[in-house]
Amino acid sequence: MLGSTDLVLLGKVVATHGIRGQLSVVPFSGEFSTILSLQTVYLSGPDNCKESFEVDRAAVHRNRVLLTLKGFANINEVLHLVGRELFARRDQFPPLDEGEFYWCDLIGLSVTTSEGLPLGRIEEIIATGSNDVYVVRDGEREYLIPALEDIVVGVDLDKGIMTVSPTEGLLDL
Repeated sequence: MLGSTDLVLLGKVVATHGIRGQLSVVPFSGEFSTILSLQTVYLSGPDNCKESFEVDRAAVHRNRVLLTLKGFANINEVLHLVGRELFARRDQFPPLDEGEFYWCDLIGLSVTTSEGLPLGRIEEIIATGSNDVYVVRDGEREYLIPALEDIVVGVDLDKGIMTVSPTEGLLDL
């Protein structure tokens, strides 16, 4: 039996596409390559258990991923899957280049300034097109930190810490 902690939430099935059983998936990270590389996906069921499906094909179409699952050949067979969240095993993700991170690895990191001032934890990441923005919260205080090389000066996944060097006024907003 697969535990839910073994899986990472990647997106949501928002519609069908065409009549041949394709699913339209919105990736939560705004990034497509991870979903395109998967051989198996897990979709949440009505009782929140995860059902596994083998991937036949995946392709980018506009701002979505068109997913074809093995064994499904027409729209009527996949209609019940619309609205389900899409998960995958972390060990299926393709390797990243140096200095790149998956969102699932960054969410929850403690964020401190290079001077040692704790800012909170990354609770959310917003894809803006030009760069991601980390939503850092500490109680009622919220900071929006742009994911830029001159601002994010270090990420230590082993220690669970991101170090930032905010520009003047960034933390005053």
